[in-house]
Amino acid sequence: MARHKLTDSKIRSLTKPGVYGDGDGLYLRVQPSGSRSWSFIWRRYGARREIGLGPYGSGARHVSLSTARAKAEEAREIIGAGGDPKTDMAERKAAVAVVTFGKIADEYIATMKPKWRGRSTLAAWERFSQSYAMTIRKVPVDRLSTDDVVRVLRPLWHDKIETATKVRERIKLVLDHAKARGLRSGDNPAAWKGHLDQILPAHSKLARSHHAAIPFADVPAFLRRLRAASGIGARCLEFCILTAVRSGEARGALWSEIDLDAKVWTIAATRMKSEKAHRVPLSDRALEIVHEMKATALNDLVFPGQRDNRPLSDMTMLKALKLAGAGEYTVHGFRSSFRDWAAEETNFQREVAEAALAHSVGDAVERAYRRGDALEKRRKLMEAWAAFCSAEKGADVVPLGKASSRRC
Repeated sequence: MARHKLTDSKIRSLTKPGVYGDGDGLYLRVQPSGSRSWSFIWRRYGARREIGLGPYGSGARHVSLSTARAKAEEAREIIGAGGDPKTDMAERKAAVAVVTFGKIADEYIATMKPKWRGRSTLAAWERFSQSYAMTIRKVPVDRLSTDDVVRVLRPLWHDKIETATKVRERIKLVLDHAKARGLRSGDNPAAWKGHLDQILPAHSKLARSHHAAIPFADVPAFLRRLRAASGIGARCLEFCILTAVRSGEARGALWSEIDLDAKVWTIAATRMKSEKAHRVPLSDRALEIVHEMKATALNDLVFPGQRDNRPLSDMTMLKALKLAGAGEYTVHGFRSSFRDWAAEETNFQREVAEAALAHSVGDAVERAYRRGDALEKRRKLMEAWAAFCSAEKGADVVPLGKASSRRC
């Protein structure tokens, strides 16, 4: 097919609206207004297809005759290779909006949010996306490399082991999500086994600490200091310790969950890690705290935060912990303190102590036959724990069920 039918002088002389061919699919379209623009037209599977190549001219945003011919040649090569100029031409690929890691991370959070039970999980993911992953948020998700991942992890790897581990896992999940959507291909640069384990030193079992727990023998002294402090944070923390629940369960406690007459707090299944409702027998001191909060109740929350209808923040709990002189420990660690106390200082059955922590005990068959939640046995256990926690310095307090040896 003949090509190069047009010249610049001929184009400038065109005044009649119409379509003028340069040959082999390249056309100049002249509008009634006098404006001129390039088009490339071809047929595929019997259908006519057309793409614009830009306005004719020599300005910054215009396309000269020679440039139009170069673009047309690129389109012909793409068609010859079985491609589509509408998507495969270089300038069209460059014009496609870059899909960044930050964008996909935010979309992953929005997608998974309904399945996350606690607000703490959502808050942790949002903190990851906006803070820990800040340096890679603008990196195109299909180009994110091992070096990018290591750049995020290295500052955390030795001093913040648990955080580093979670950040790596979350980067991996986001990239897996992107691959499933066809936004990237190849191996995951955040994978540990056979990849990052060859770049970053493995955390030893000793280095990877669990939630730092205060020795149970020091709990009574700590609680004396905590009770001397005022504020909702201090009361919520004490309530959390006395009931041996998780921080989020205590902070999210609702008045509708508490039966003052029965002295039972029933945590809804939707707020439990196990996704099963959990009944908590309330000791006398725990009830005192509830009554204290009832006198100044503001909304449906037993421990309201500063914002309307929002629970107390975990940072408020940590502040109360620090002010009472236990900043090196964690709120969650008190569950371990309770469990160690029950194991070493009492002869309550192991199953009762585990039930108090809402842990599953035994295999599926055993659990199927054990339908009850040992509420009354647990009530005695929690009263004993409260008595131990309230012990004055030097007092000879013997927890209920104390014996020379314990049963498991």
